[in-house]
Amino acid sequence: MKIVFTAKGTDLDSAMDPRFGRTEFFVIYDKETESFESFDNRSIENEAHGAGPKTAQKLSEYGAEVLVTGNGPGGNAATVLKAAGTKVFVGAADMTVKDALEAYNKGELKEFS
Repeated sequence: MKIVFTAKGTDLDSAMDPRFGRTEFFVIYDKETESFESFDNRSIENEAHGAGPKTAQKLSEYGAEVLVTGNGPGGNAATVLKAAGTKVFVGAADMTVKDALEAYNKGELKEFS
């Protein structure tokens, strides 16, 4: 299973980015291999409209099954994520990626609906 975190950096000690569509980076955790990789999403800042759905589409290309973020996606992005079967968990805005992973594993984050 792949868990994706919205982040302000590229590693586990990075602060979470509370935004979804215009997040700076994604840190992607593969639970099966226990490995991490990151994706630079800063180019989305140049998009005038539709950043959320475009970012959601990118996550589906990575095979994300779970998204952990701060505030949750907007309506259009949420529709794309739901269609892709990606579960969204919110409430990690003031954490590091490492802390957010731990909170997710403990069931301490709220599922976005």
